[in-house]
Amino acid sequence: MKSRNILSALLIALGLTLAGCAEDQGPAEEAGENIDESMERAGDEIEGATDEMGDTLEEAGDNMEQSTDN
Repeated sequence: MKSRNILSALLIALGLTLAGCAEDQGPAEEAGENIDESMERAGDEIEGATDEMGDTLEEAGDNMEQSTDN
């Protein structure tokens, strides 16, 4: 009898767990995912811009060094 109750409880818990993993997303979850994607794209754009700026500054420094060597 006791093992039957435990088995029933485990099956109910499994059912609730699987129901919580449904593919349907609510509007808040969709909005959160959109925000995450936007932040990731913004981070990528900022990283690209800082890399480009660093390259430009390095090139400017090299040009200054060459002009002062002459």
